Amino acid sequence: MNITLRQLKAFITVADCGSFTRAAEALHLTQSALSGLIKELENNLDVKLFDRTTRQLHLSDYGSYLLPQVRRIINEVSVLDIELKNLKNFHQGQVHIAVSQQLAASALPAVMAAFQRQYPDIQTNLIDCSVEQVLQRVEDSEADFGLGPERTYGSDIESELLFKLPFYLVVRPEHRLAEQKTVNWTDLASEQLITLSSPFTDRLAATLPPETAEYIKHPRYRVNFLSTALGMTKAGLGITICLPYAADWVKQHGLVMRLLSEPQVERSFFLYRRRSRALSPAAEALRDFLHTYSEQAFAGL
Repeated sequence: MNITLRQLKAFITVADCGSFTRAAEALHLTQSALSGLIKELENNLDVKLFDRTTRQLHLSDYGSYLLPQVRRIINEVSVLDIELKNLKNFHQGQVHIAVSQQLAASALPAVMAAFQRQYPDIQTNLIDCSVEQVLQRVEDSEADFGLGPERTYGSDIESELLFKLPFYLVVRPEHRLAEQKTVNWTDLASEQLITLSSPFTDRLAATLPPETAEYIKHPRYRVNFLSTALGMTKAGLGITICLPYAADWVKQHGLVMRLLSEPQVERSFFLYRRRSRALSPAAEALRDFLHTYSEQAFAGL
């Protein structure tokens, strides 16, 4: 078997473009040269990667199965090239970090700015994605490490606790609960609750007493995005729950936050990395910086 990176890149490009014509243009190859690369790869693997008709091109079952593996191989090779360059200088290089979208849009920019002031020659690349995709980006070597709330992960992933944040109630300023500095979870029983339809709410409910958990699991509204929940709260449709890193979004909507207590529930955030992959010096610098900086950075949120 004599598989080359050129063949693998050709396979990924054809799969992404869905056309030999567009893939050939993207790779600056003739169609015949590209077809030759795909044919060589199919011969090496002894499988058919694409189902071809006169008008359509689709991945075969083998192709669909192999595509994620091939992407991972290409990512690993790219990472190797970057890490070899980074090894030349601790204070230079690139770091790719996958971060859950809400955290990336709120608290992370300030952390990145502080890191850049201390390490101006290290380029930090932020991959903002859903919470569920953070671990996948780390597993696929698209990110040096990921940052997000607690999640179940495989044996090749390890986690490091960074910080914990309490939950807050979000209401309009004139709401009766806005008069209190802290709000008990039981005070929400008579309110129209708006929650997120994601593991965010399910994990929250699992940490609360049964009576309160039932209320959290059966809200008046379930939405996909916090921005939607805030907009609905502003319109008077109910109240919602968030973590303190969303404070700026809450203020922009003219809403107020009140700490939820009795019990005070916290959400833990972790740094996720591949156990089998050593971090580059640049990535180590960012990792250490996050551990040092996170307590003060997130304590004020």
